[in-house]
Amino acid sequence: MNAHRDTLVVATGNRGKLEELRALLSELPLQVLSVSEVIHPPPHVVEDGATFEENAIKKARAVARATLMLTVADDSGLEVDLLDGRPGVRSARFAHERATDAENNAALLAALASGQAGTDGFRARFRCVLALVDPFTHGGEPRTVTGVCEGAVIRAPRGSGGFGYDPLFLVGGTNRTMAELAPHEKNRLSHRARAFGALGPLLEQVLRERAAQVARVG
Repeated sequence: MNAHRDTLVVATGNRGKLEELRALLSELPLQVLSVSEVIHPPPHVVEDGATFEENAIKKARAVARATLMLTVADDSGLEVDLLDGRPGVRSARFAHERATDAENNAALLAALASGQAGTDGFRARFRCVLALVDPFTHGGEPRTVTGVCEGAVIRAPRGSGGFGYDPLFLVGGTNRTMAELAPHEKNRLSHRARAFGALGPLLEQVLRERAAQVARVG
């Protein structure tokens, strides 16, 4: 297969996300590259959508158009019930536009400071939407899947793994934060893992469609 058929471009500059995605896709016959490994400079995409789906589709379309390669983009974040779903699509920018993880975590705890927590914390969930765009199949139209991990936000960080809000997010059904999970556990329980579980069949379908196209041309 040529590079356009066996490479999946991930539309992210977040190293933590990229490594998670590579692990989640390790069983598929795909080389997984970040957009910056394929094209430099990568296209700048303003994530101004009102939903995770809108942002994921926007990123996937821009990168697929720039690279002419099979592309997946994710938009994900934390939704806290007490905050009416915030940080939501602004999870990476909750404190300010160029916020660090520590700043966002501090802003979240400040927003919850006067709230009444439940037994386990403040009810919340991580949500991930993945958009897959292939310039050569399905008319180049995006296909999306969603994964959700229910849990709660606690008042003090725990654990040294992961990134983002992981140290504050108690995973539902466990007594550990996302940052306290081993990588193989996170890759089974996380919102991103669940979204990729749904994406796998779509990727396999795209690869079959591409192989069929090559066979017809041949």
